[in-house]
Amino acid sequence: MAPSRTSAVPRTGPANRARAARRPVAASRTGLDHADVQGLVGSGYGRLPEAEFLGVRIDDGAAARALLGGLIPQVTSMASSRGSRALNIALAYTGLARLGLPEAALDGFSLEFRSGMVTPTRSAFLGDEGENAPSTWAWGGPGTPRVDVLLFLYAESPAELVAFRDSVRRLMGTDGVVEVVALPTASLSPRDHLGFADGISQPEVADLRGTRGEADVPLGEFLLGYPNAYGRRTGRPLLPAETDTAGVLPTAPDAEAPDTVDFGRNGTYLVVRTLGLDVAAFWEHAGRWAARTGLSPDLLAAKMVGRWPSGTSLTVSPDHDDDAQPVDNDFRYHRDGDDLGLGCPVAAHVRRANPRDSLDPRPGSDAAVRVNNRHRLIRRGRQYGPPPGDPEHADDERGLHFLCLNANISRQFEFVQHTWLNNPAFAGLQDSPDPIAGHRPPAAGVFPIPATPVRHRLLDLPSLARVRGGGYFFLPGVRALAYLASGPGAPAGIRSG
Repeated sequence: MAPSRTSAVPRTGPANRARAARRPVAASRTGLDHADVQGLVGSGYGRLPEAEFLGVRIDDGAAARALLGGLIPQVTSMASSRGSRALNIALAYTGLARLGLPEAALDGFSLEFRSGMVTPTRSAFLGDEGENAPSTWAWGGPGTPRVDVLLFLYAESPAELVAFRDSVRRLMGTDGVVEVVALPTASLSPRDHLGFADGISQPEVADLRGTRGEADVPLGEFLLGYPNAYGRRTGRPLLPAETDTAGVLPTAPDAEAPDTVDFGRNGTYLVVRTLGLDVAAFWEHAGRWAARTGLSPDLLAAKMVGRWPSGTSLTVSPDHDDDAQPVDNDFRYHRDGDDLGLGCPVAAHVRRANPRDSLDPRPGSDAAVRVNNRHRLIRRGRQYGPPPGDPEHADDERGLHFLCLNANISRQFEFVQHTWLNNPAFAGLQDSPDPIAGHRPPAAGVFPIPATPVRHRLLDLPSLARVRGGGYFFLPGVRALAYLASGPGAPAGIRSG
């Protein structure tokens, strides 16, 4: 089912304004206050199989602050107890400006976030051209209503989700806050629309849950206000303490100016991309080349993905899948003898999205892993559309609402999309973009499969994923949401995005 626009229903009563919390004291030995981190950072809410995402346009800052005030008591943090519902809130740059965030804080956000996903330069960089151009998008493009806020609703059952959504809509009003898009999702499944397990190779983030291991990615790669992989805090929005009269925001002891509060701390950037997926074309391509190569369609499909349907890597098990065995994700391509891609091809989707130890400097070394870990993403996507094989909905659109969290949009999401997925010359390849999610330049549609004595080359790869919408958002800390709801200042001018 394609994403649809939905009009708002009238608000039935005034929203409660957020109660300001006094400036916090660190809640753990690492300084991470889990109650201030929205739950999406720590979990994809796998226990809540139903979800829907609502896009909201702000026409009046006061109405939007009232809406935030009514929603904040329901926001799920990493410290929240498990329940039948979860709610998280993300804001576009335009939404923050219309809520009245002071210019000093707006200027502290990254250039990518401030300018947005749909500038001509960024569209060219991400491969959002031709049939993927923002002018064709169902939401988030220049010809669709502006999305200032995204509300992420999760529930344990369809009935619970409907009740939850209706209660949220009752807080909105057509006179200042308008719902402009609803993004439904499919009930959570252990496999994606292609039939493969997903969400396996997530980064292990140091100190996110109070533990630290040798291979962990630093917390600052995903949350603002903490040291990143370079030992520095990523740039973030800071404010003079006098602007926070309620004492909601945490202090920023690392700031150059004294008496500075940190609006960005415990927040992260959220990239959202709605990707339509041509499931039939994927399997037709696998079947056509199976007849030519003598390999099975299932093996060719696994080669393109880089894993078997169970989630087991072809590097771990190159010849067969085994549903009975737990997925082994603790491997490296070079260290474990798959440097040539005889198991998992170099061009495979998962190998490009996370090359592990296979790229410079010194492939196979810990140094290669450290460089790779500077480009990791936390993925929290949900599928949409009916399951494949449903005869009553054979022609309905299927796809993925891709969500990923990162502290540096340029170095993380955009680097992975441009340099690893879209790049037809990735790791010495030629004319070979990512077979699943890569942009197809002219004459670039080859998928090489290393083999002995002779490799295979699958030609004429179809374009499987089509961008249907998207945007760059900020997922604030809970205290930052309370600061916005309390009315931080006069509305700032809208300069870009």
